[in-house]
Amino acid sequence: MTTIKPAVDLAARAAIATRTEALFRRSGALRDGHFLLKSGRHSDAYLEKFAVLSDPAATSELCAFWAGRHRGADGGPRVDLVAGPTTGGVILAFETGRQLGTPAIFAEEVKAADGPARRAFRRGFRIEPGQRVLLVDDILTTGGSLVAMLPAVEAMGGEVIECAVLVDRSGGMQTLTSPASGRVYPLRALWAMDLPTYEAGPATCPRCADGTPLHAPGSTGAAS
Repeated sequence: MTTIKPAVDLAARAAIATRTEALFRRSGALRDGHFLLKSGRHSDAYLEKFAVLSDPAATSELCAFWAGRHRGADGGPRVDLVAGPTTGGVILAFETGRQLGTPAIFAEEVKAADGPARRAFRRGFRIEPGQRVLLVDDILTTGGSLVAMLPAVEAMGGEVIECAVLVDRSGGMQTLTSPASGRVYPLRALWAMDLPTYEAGPATCPRCADGTPLHAPGSTGAAS
């Protein structure tokens, strides 16, 4: 078995990060303003993932980085299944699965009337006990979407081998912990960037303080 030297691996990761950043910038995905993130926090910059995901060639190239990492020495995949959360994770899971030759499924957010939201595999999607699952998603801020998927995979007996994202804007999260089992899973990003986020309000968010209109990307636009 061939072992990748740490220096070689670091150089490869740096090259992948540079290329990922180039694809995002080329698509105009990095925007300035005042944005409400899904986590509830505010930001003065936003990555519009669908500016990249609407480009099939760029999406295919990004997913190829994951497929190459999880393809075995014999050319076959070292994973049995690729899964992602709605909505961007659906595109990424299916393209990565296509390149690996494995099934791909997605988890939807389910909101109970008397309980918190959770992620669930519906529409007949199945994970067989012992199947090796690669979780993929687009932009990581708090990790909430992927963390919410972990109990759903565990409940079906799947083994999460890695959580992979296009961009990590969390400030350096390296693992994700399942709220159900307490198990810790590795996290790997193609590109990590430092975009600060703020609690809402003029005392903590500079854009709230200067009165810049707040927008909720991906919904109707203006949030307030």
